[in-house]
Amino acid sequence: MNLSRDPQWLFLLCASSVIVAVALIFGFILVTAVPAIQMSGLNLILGSVWDYNTHQYGMLILITGTLFLTVLTLAISAPVGILTAIYLSEYAQPAVEKTLRPLIELLVGIPSVVYGIFGFFLLEPVFRTVINPDIGSLLGFIPLFQNVSPITGEGYLLAATVLSIMILPTVIALSHESLRAVPAEYREGSFALGATRWETIKNVVIPAGASGIITSIVLGAMRAMGETMAVVMLIGGVMHVPTSILDQGYTITSKILSDSSYYLMFPGTRSAIFAMAIVLFAMEIGFVALIRLVSKRISGQQ
Repeated sequence: MNLSRDPQWLFLLCASSVIVAVALIFGFILVTAVPAIQMSGLNLILGSVWDYNTHQYGMLILITGTLFLTVLTLAISAPVGILTAIYLSEYAQPAVEKTLRPLIELLVGIPSVVYGIFGFFLLEPVFRTVINPDIGSLLGFIPLFQNVSPITGEGYLLAATVLSIMILPTVIALSHESLRAVPAEYREGSFALGATRWETIKNVVIPAGASGIITSIVLGAMRAMGETMAVVMLIGGVMHVPTSILDQGYTITSKILSDSSYYLMFPGTRSAIFAMAIVLFAMEIGFVALIRLVSKRISGQQ
């Protein structure tokens, strides 16, 4: 077959290479993790004790910490990202949009370790001396905002703040493209019926672009869930279930990184570390399934 006239085999080859790469990565991780999974069973997910010496591998604290950090990150980044996308697509002048978009997209190219250094050396003193004490004193009567440990800048709130900055380009860029893709006829029809600009945005543009907005949020969540270096530097590294946004803790990725330097050398403990990776992989697959389900339901309602 002449590829210059019908390049479908080239496309198929590229698509197949992606599938093979994912299958190889997942298969290698799964095969290595099988001994720990067989040893722990459901305790791998429901257990709260992680001890290499006694071969107890329970990830409940790590799973809870990962989900807590991800939700807190989205609570900060999603409103900022979506409102920024709305501004760029509906309000900003072309010159302003052309200036802001490259600056926002520039954040994608900054290495995560640089974000970690920025958070640790610049933001941590501010959180330790100002933000965390003020939140504790003003909202400490609510358990979610209590200072549950000696006041320090490190913790879930600091890590979530830095992660929010990291995922903002993803949320803004995808949401902006989704809103810009809404046909102009939708807006014109709404204006013709007497709706204001905000009413048009709220009742027409956002619902029409909701699928892309949700996609941006879920992809941002996956980025936050899989981030390692910045989290290790900022979250504090205390092994317990989080009870406050000012608390310190552990996530799956931070545990994998902190233990890899030594425990990867031994087959038994190596299997346990890879079991953590499998659970994280499953959690991210769950997010992908969620986005597909929500997108289909939204599309069916329109």
